[in-house]
Amino acid sequence: MRFKKHPHTQLEAFKFAYEGIMHCIRTQRNFRIELALAAVALGLSIWLKTGLAIIVACIVSVLVLEMINTAIEATIDLITEEYHPLARIAKDVAAGAVLVASLGAALIGAITLIPPLLEKLT
Repeated sequence: MRFKKHPHTQLEAFKFAYEGIMHCIRTQRNFRIELALAAVALGLSIWLKTGLAIIVACIVSVLVLEMINTAIEATIDLITEEYHPLARIAKDVAAGAVLVASLGAALIGAITLIPPLLEKLT
């Protein structure tokens, strides 16, 4: 099977991706909250000189899932304006995935950052 060539350049593709990120920043309150918490976690990790890679991996996973959740919600809203139990399940499961990733990231952050933070403060 052959795929059609995209009618845009690689630079335009990056612009579209950037616009997607900016859409999330402008319209998704939880995305902005997650970015703020990410900045705190990164700052702590750098200051404590510990666990930077795992903190970055957690941040990326939460932000990517939040963006996928936003895309799923937008797609469902495009497909139907009426309530449908399957649409609700899709939206709830996508939101649940973000919640699971966020709780996991918080737990990993606590395990990684709290012991060296307590050591530094005492």
